[in-house]
Amino acid sequence: MKEIYTAPTKEAAKAALEDIKNKWNSKYSYAIKSWENNWDELTVFFDFPIEIRTIIYTTNLIENLNGKIRKYTKNKLSYPTDDAVIKSVYLALREATKKWTLPIRNWGIVLKQYLAIFESRIQI
Repeated sequence: MKEIYTAPTKEAAKAALEDIKNKWNSKYSYAIKSWENNWDELTVFFDFPIEIRTIIYTTNLIENLNGKIRKYTKNKLSYPTDDAVIKSVYLALREATKKWTLPIRNWGIVLKQYLAIFESRIQI
């Protein structure tokens, strides 16, 4: 799927999906059919410049954060209340954010693009 996400245009991504279909359809037909049926929804990120697209489709940060939350919540088999779950997740998030020191790559370019696209919604 990396070929789809990193394609320069939506048309190139469609061609990449066809290549994937030709190679993997026998093994992953359901996933490929899902991609084809939901193509317009799954490729909305092509409406944005490449620097913003990279932020949108990168899931490593999300998976890392989910792992931190699981680390804090897996030791308890049950929670007495919903508030206890919320507090545990809050503490996990607070600990995770202490390690967020690296800036987003090309942030200056990304910020300018956000300002151009969402001019009325962003205030600096």
